[in-house]
Amino acid sequence: MSDAEPQAESHDRSQEEAQAAERLERAVRAAEQALIEFEIAVETFRVEVENFSRLHHQRLGPMYSRLDELDALIAEAVAARTGDPEDIRKAREARGLVQPMPGVEELFHGWIDSDGLSPEAAAMLTERPVQPPPRVRPSEEARRIYRELARKAHPDLAEEEAERERRGAFIVRVNAAYAAGDEEALRVLAEEWEAGPPPPERRASPSEELYARLEWLAERKEMLAAVAAELESSAIGAMIKMAPEDPDRLLDEIAEQLLAQAAEKEARLAELAR
Repeated sequence: MSDAEPQAESHDRSQEEAQAAERLERAVRAAEQALIEFEIAVETFRVEVENFSRLHHQRLGPMYSRLDELDALIAEAVAARTGDPEDIRKAREARGLVQPMPGVEELFHGWIDSDGLSPEAAAMLTERPVQPPPRVRPSEEARRIYRELARKAHPDLAEEEAERERRGAFIVRVNAAYAAGDEEALRVLAEEWEAGPPPPERRASPSEELYARLEWLAERKEMLAAVAAELESSAIGAMIKMAPEDPDRLLDEIAEQLLAQAAEKEARLAELAR
C-alpha cells in the first residue's frame, strides 16, 4: 500500500465527519427555530386565554350571579310554600351558592386610588358610559411586531450567557407589552432592539454540545406542549377554540343564552309569588 492511500482514507474520514457535523448543526438550528415558533404560538394563546377570561368575568359575571340569586329565590319560595324539610334544605343550599354582598371596603376596593375615583367608578356614579372592556386579543399589528421581536431576540439564539441574559430581560419587556396589547410600546422596543448591539457571531460547537442542545430543545418543547395542553383543556381555552377568529361573538351568544335563562327563572319566580 502506498503512502498516498492512508492519507486519502484519512481525508475521506475527515470529510465525512465534517459533513456529519454540518448536518447535526443544521438539525439544531432547525429545532431552535421550530421551538421559537412553538413558544410564540403558546404565548399568544396564553395571552388570549388570560384576556378572554378577564373579559368573560367582566361581561358575564353579573349574569351568572343573577342566575344564582334567582335559583336561591325560587328555592326559598318553594320551601316557603311547601314547608317540606327537603325543600328547606335545598333552599339553604341554593342560598349558600350565592356570593354574599360585599362590604363597604370591598365595594370601594379598586375604585379609589391616589388620584381619587377610578374612571370606571366615576362613570358609574355619574351615569356616564363606562369605558368598554379591553380587546380579547392584541391587534394584528401588535401580534406582527411581537412575533418579529420574539424571533429576533429570543434567548435561545444566544450562545454566551451574558447575551442570553440580555435577551431574556428584553423578552420579558416584550411579553409584558404584548400582554397589555400596547402596540406603541412594542414599536419602541422594536426600535430599541434594532439600535442595540448585533447578535454575537455563532461559533461552531463540538458534536457533543450539539447533541446536548438537541436534548434540551426536546425537553423544552415537551414542557411547552404540556402548557399548551393545559390551556386548551381549560374552560376558557375550549371556548376560544370554538370561535378562534371572533371570540367576542361567542361572548355575545353566551350572554343571550344567560339572559334567556334569567327570563325563564324570573317568570317561574313570578308564578310562585302569586
